[in-house]
Amino acid sequence: MESLWEQTSGHTGFGHLEQDAKTDVLIIGGGVAGGLCAYLLHQAGVLYLLLEAETIGGGITKNTTAKITSQHGLIYDKLIRKFGVDRARQYLSAQEAALQKYRELCQTVDCGFEEKDAYVYSMDDRQKIEQELNALEKLGFPGEFSGQLPLPFPVAGAVKFPRQAQFHPLKFVSAITEGLHIYEHTTVRELAGTTASTDRGKIRAKKIIVTTHFPFLNKHGSYFLKLYQHRSYVIALENAPDVGGMYVDESRTGLSFRNYGNLLLIGGGGHRTGKQGGGWRKLRAFAGRHYPHAAEKFHWATQDCMSLDGVPYIGPYSASTTDLYVATGFNKWGMTSSMVSAMLLCDLVQGRESPYSEVFSPSRSILHRQLAANGMEAVVNLLTPTSRRCPHMGCALKWNAQEHTWDCPCHGSRFTEDGQLLDNPAARDLNLGVRE
Repeated sequence: MESLWEQTSGHTGFGHLEQDAKTDVLIIGGGVAGGLCAYLLHQAGVLYLLLEAETIGGGITKNTTAKITSQHGLIYDKLIRKFGVDRARQYLSAQEAALQKYRELCQTVDCGFEEKDAYVYSMDDRQKIEQELNALEKLGFPGEFSGQLPLPFPVAGAVKFPRQAQFHPLKFVSAITEGLHIYEHTTVRELAGTTASTDRGKIRAKKIIVTTHFPFLNKHGSYFLKLYQHRSYVIALENAPDVGGMYVDESRTGLSFRNYGNLLLIGGGGHRTGKQGGGWRKLRAFAGRHYPHAAEKFHWATQDCMSLDGVPYIGPYSASTTDLYVATGFNKWGMTSSMVSAMLLCDLVQGRESPYSEVFSPSRSILHRQLAANGMEAVVNLLTPTSRRCPHMGCALKWNAQEHTWDCPCHGSRFTEDGQLLDNPAARDLNLGVRE
């Protein structure tokens, strides 16, 4: 099950680290966020190393739908109500700066960059759309109302963001990481202060940036309480219409649409990792009804780290740690959030203030009821009797019949049928007997 991006890009490859090393900044994790951190630090002349446990772009990055947009669902009305106008404007400014940085970088990178209008639609609630437009007006952003979309069903309305973008994520990552100080197949097993231990040596750094999707350190930051993971599914259709933009349902159970070349990408069927959902069955049933002459060319799935308040955690790992930084909880909007992370964290490790620090601070307050609800999910699964347990924190694993994997509903670790690790935060394979 390789994504469209995997099957239409090459990988040049980097060596693995064989010895001890010293650096000013160590980046752990080689997805878009980590790669951009390395790129910006390289451009700034900062001494750095990036370590990736597998291959660059080989984790969540390879499975994105690769929309580069400031429009993150109907988020701005929510942000104003939760945090006020100033923080909502800070969030929007960060996303717009990220979009502009992509425009600049992609001028010299062959990655299929295309400007497209982005839409978030509601099937049945025009009021939600109007509230979002009112929020955007308060923030000074030119959002537009659309009543009709080139989709095979009517909508109550949509918010249009003009001049957003899409691209080929792996071609982009491959281009920006060429020639950088990167080591693949080099897993960090332990952190002690700012010293990282691998299977082949120790890396002593002045500062460390963790961009491993789900943070792998449990003893700081309480990310095991502040995050959960969500599965989403994608099919790519031949002989399907060009919808002319990027579209996403405001409902988490709805569908997304965008084209790449002659293919129509439809996303949806999602569910919390370890739970049940529509998956590819839902997408294929939809395609069969509305695009009966189309043929499925690719299908894949992805996993998103979800924060409890809808805003990523980007900044110091915790209030009690120094010289340790994190970027996580991108909530399905990994492309602009990765760029925001790189810009913000590269400022911080160089001793500069960032205009975006406050809204993304990992130490910001989270509502107790949100923490309690997410924590209860872990408690339930910790108490579930089973022989299949996640090595991360011991939660009961669930069998995912669609993908033939063992999934953890607590924190989203995933394993193949025979126990090989697929997705973190677990750091090792399972020892499985015969499946019951």
